[in-house]
Amino acid sequence: MQSGNVTTPFGRRPMTLALVRGQLETAEHNANRPVDKWKVFRDVCEAKDKFGLQDRSLAVLHALLSFYPETELADESGLVVFPSNAQLSIRAHGIAGTTLRRHLAALIDAGLIQRRDSPNGKRYAHRSRGGEIEDAFGFSLAPLLARAAELAGLAQQVAEERIRFKRAKEALTLCRRDVRKLISAAMEEGADGDWQEIEAMYIDLVARLPRFPRREDVDAVLEDIQMLREEIVNLLEIQLKAERTDGNAGHDGCHIQNSNPESIYELEPSSEKEQGEKPRQELRRIAEPLKPFPLSMVLKACPQIADYGPSGQIGHWRELMAAAVVVRSMLKVSPSAYQEACEVMGAENAAAAIACILERAEHITSAGGYLRDLTRKAARGEFGLGPMLMAAMRANAGPEKRSA
Repeated sequence: MQSGNVTTPFGRRPMTLALVRGQLETAEHNANRPVDKWKVFRDVCEAKDKFGLQDRSLAVLHALLSFYPETELADESGLVVFPSNAQLSIRAHGIAGTTLRRHLAALIDAGLIQRRDSPNGKRYAHRSRGGEIEDAFGFSLAPLLARAAELAGLAQQVAEERIRFKRAKEALTLCRRDVRKLISAAMEEGADGDWQEIEAMYIDLVARLPRFPRREDVDAVLEDIQMLREEIVNLLEIQLKAERTDGNAGHDGCHIQNSNPESIYELEPSSEKEQGEKPRQELRRIAEPLKPFPLSMVLKACPQIADYGPSGQIGHWRELMAAAVVVRSMLKVSPSAYQEACEVMGAENAAAAIACILERAEHITSAGGYLRDLTRKAARGEFGLGPMLMAAMRANAGPEKRSA
């Protein structure tokens, strides 16, 4: 039982169960060793936002600790300080009386100090004939000793979060610079592609950042801008490889013939027709398949595809590609059209394209014809998944995110 360790405040100040709980938890604490009071204070300063404390509250806590004579907080030294409000105000840089009382209450509510009121509400100490303090009434610093390890852990968490936030902002700054300069270079040098639309996407993403962003805001925008950067790099990579291939062919004066017809020509069974299907034509295979976007981005932009994964969820690319085969059949996309998309775009990107088509299925007359058109554009270096995923992500973001 700890009934002797619970005290109630003087006068009109009410007693609460939170105060009782805090006093009992402090009383149950058995300190293994003293702790440096200024180390604890620095930890509180680091974690002040966790407690909702203002800088003035920290100044008051600093003043209280300055009245504790020892450098280390220890049970055997006694942990009650009893300065008057006038003395506290001086050491707290002249803080006004009403403000002082408000911040003392904030420290008590945060569970960092406790009141130990005398019968008349005054702060004083009983001393022995030798001048040693036998009993004192004022503010107990025992919670700081009891929670020293907890406060150190919170301070560490805050410091790590600050580092992560700083690195996220640095990554966003670098990504913004890359996207801005790549778009400018593409426009100035006349690269193929709808760079006005890509620039509009970039501006829209940047506009989503609030004036004082939190880490969640930065992470969300960073993820989307990284996706846009990947798409821009993919578009430019396709064009540069195509130019190099065409240049080499023109220099050698060779006629490129097909050594693997199935990988170049459209393989549509004569018995299967697709609405909107166009005549067969030769497609140029991209030398290297485009790098796929992160799976998490695809699922964020196209959440409906998860319903067709094993157990109604998708955890890796194999499951997405398996779900895409199911959706392909459901949307009446022929096997040859999907195979062609896999060869030109890469299996992962083709599955992602099916996921995007599924999101807009009600607006697409012929999913097979639509996929073939995308495949032809991709083969010519005129299509990338980035804008398609971005459009799907905006459509699924909801009004709150779009207005952020």
